[in-house]
Amino acid sequence: MPIYLYQEILPDGSDGESFEYIQTMADEPLKEHPKTGNPVRKVYHSPNLNSQYTEEAAKSKLSDSNVEKHGFIRYEKDTLTGRYHKTAGKDTRAPEVVDANNLRRHSPSK
Repeated sequence: MPIYLYQEILPDGSDGESFEYIQTMADEPLKEHPKTGNPVRKVYHSPNLNSQYTEEAAKSKLSDSNVEKHGFIRYEKDTLTGRYHKTAGKDTRAPEVVDANNLRRHSPSK
């Protein structure tokens, strides 16, 4: 269930306590503080997403040795010829070079 942030509004109009409240997305927003009964307003803010992404971790996962370890094959496009050359992977069934233009010509029409 989501956790929402609310701001208490004191009788003099100033901001009081900020507090978090767990409720379903279908629930109506709170109108008063659950303990004091003072009015409250919902505070909107960006979500706190825990992310383990780093550029270094991505490079490590996409390294040639890791690609091969997990049984994948990597091809990189040669910008001059338009062909794809195998740069990682040990599967002998996979061709060393793939010509994408030939694949399009020989693929079945729909």
